[in-house]
Amino acid sequence: MKVLIVDDEPLARARLQRLLAHYPDYQHATQASNGNEALQQMKLLGADIVFLDIDMPAMNGLEVATQLNKLPVPPAIIFVTAHPEHALDALQLSAAGYLVKPVTEQNLANTIEQLGRLTRAHVHKQRPAVISYQLAGVTKCVALDDVFYVMAEDKYTRLISTNAEAILDQSLKQLEQQYPTELLRIHRKILINQSRLVALKKAVDGSHVVELKDCACLLPVSRRLYKQIKAHL
Repeated sequence: MKVLIVDDEPLARARLQRLLAHYPDYQHATQASNGNEALQQMKLLGADIVFLDIDMPAMNGLEVATQLNKLPVPPAIIFVTAHPEHALDALQLSAAGYLVKPVTEQNLANTIEQLGRLTRAHVHKQRPAVISYQLAGVTKCVALDDVFYVMAEDKYTRLISTNAEAILDQSLKQLEQQYPTELLRIHRKILINQSRLVALKKAVDGSHVVELKDCACLLPVSRRLYKQIKAHL
């Protein structure tokens, strides 16, 4: 784990680095004495975890955290401060932890334990979403990113992706509930991968269809869902 310790007090930085020496995964640490230096360190070296003092001159820790959260892959931020009243502001910035000075071994241990749980949850969340199906008794998976659309046909649900077609056991409703932010209903019988939605078009007969990225099919949109699809675009 790459760790960045940001504090305008050298003794506070040294104390925290000394306490972190008990944790092998957190020993690769660099330091910054102010907000601008912290942002520069992040740009040059990066960090997985930032221990960030709140009360610093020029740019305080809350302002630094706001900038860090704008990064494509923001670090976990643990605020360190002598003023507990900043806790609410820290929570609003999605802080992974909050340490009150002087930092003790026990408080640091509790925070690192909590951080471990958050990190595992984050890793699980970042795993690519997949839809599984059975083929000749073997369980196979298709990455959700590769899915074009899913269509209800009689008693079956058919999945169309970049590389294959598959018959699923799940109903459209079940898939919709399982992937609420990835699959978008455009028709009572069709869910699309909304990340592939390119355009909403009017057909010759006056009905509407959607175009999906890299998919040759134009899929029908129901009148009831037309406004919702249009708003999504």
